Amino acid sequence: MTTSAPIDLAHDDHSPARSPRRRPTVLLVHGHPFDRSMWAPQVTALTAAGYRVVTPDLRGYGNSEVVPGITTLDVFAEDLAALLDRLDIPQVVIGGLSMGGQIVMEFCRLFPERVGAIVLADTFPRAETPEGKVFRNGVADRLLAEGLGGYADEVIDKMVAPATIAAKPEVAAHVLRMMRSTSPEGAAAALRGRAERPDYCELLTQLTCPAWVVVGEDDVYTPVSDAEYMHRQLSDSTLTVVAGAGHMPNLECPDEFNAALLAFLETLPDA
Repeated sequence: MTTSAPIDLAHDDHSPARSPRRRPTVLLVHGHPFDRSMWAPQVTALTAAGYRVVTPDLRGYGNSEVVPGITTLDVFAEDLAALLDRLDIPQVVIGGLSMGGQIVMEFCRLFPERVGAIVLADTFPRAETPEGKVFRNGVADRLLAEGLGGYADEVIDKMVAPATIAAKPEVAAHVLRMMRSTSPEGAAAALRGRAERPDYCELLTQLTCPAWVVVGEDDVYTPVSDAEYMHRQLSDSTLTVVAGAGHMPNLECPDEFNAALLAFLETLPDA
């Protein structure tokens, strides 16, 4: 088992362009098996619009410490809270994609006072099924035995839409590079932790902060129906479906993603 003691996360703290408004800070949480570089298009757009943006590598990923065993979602959330403490940031707009979105929901459960608004991208709130637990633990075993190379090759056309691979090979190459460079121990620990995640459906009904729910139209991992369900559960949410995108619309269609994200952020009060 992993310890719940927070670790120092590798991260980038991106300063905003000068703005007449004091805009909220945005914390972006990557998915599995990626790293903070997945948010590069959003960092460029948000800092240009006057937002401070913090992008960490989760434990076990990127340049952060690898802790083998089991990393549950509460451990990821506590690491993020500790990072915000070190940066002296009391409250954020927190967004995440896929596993990152589930970490956002756990962060809301543990630290509601630190959440000004949320972004849930290509994610889903339900607890893992018994079959899903077996599958995730099986993938974890495989990654420890084989590494991520074969796994990455097998899932690339699910991570991004086949049309993206054809039209934007550089995006597919970026996604493959992130997956192949991820620590097998870190990825396996996260998979085992996600297999034990709680159900967040009721939590969503209790959240009163503004929320933006976004999903790629062709996402096969977390389809549009999952996003529509979260949108209905949340009391104050906006839903965007990004045409032509798969599981990573922020990289596949960054202009559309960024425009909708900025429109959502514009509705929020100043920090």
